[in-house]
Amino acid sequence: MPDFMDEAKKLASEHSEQADEGLDKAEEFADQKTGGKYDSQLQSGEQQGEKYLGVEDQDKKDGNQQSS
Repeated sequence: MPDFMDEAKKLASEHSEQADEGLDKAEEFADQKTGGKYDSQLQSGEQQGEKYLGVEDQDKKDGNQQSS
């Protein structure tokens, strides 16, 4: 794996809440731009990104599952 990917995973794990917030905002932005047409695919992509980076989904942790 390239060094920059290792560094991204390290930073994400050190700043889990900020990384999750960034992924949430990216998913929301893309969902707005596509008019909700690809909601399930975008949510799946967000979840895969969180899993890859080792970031815990703060929405699920807090019991505040957001719906678009």
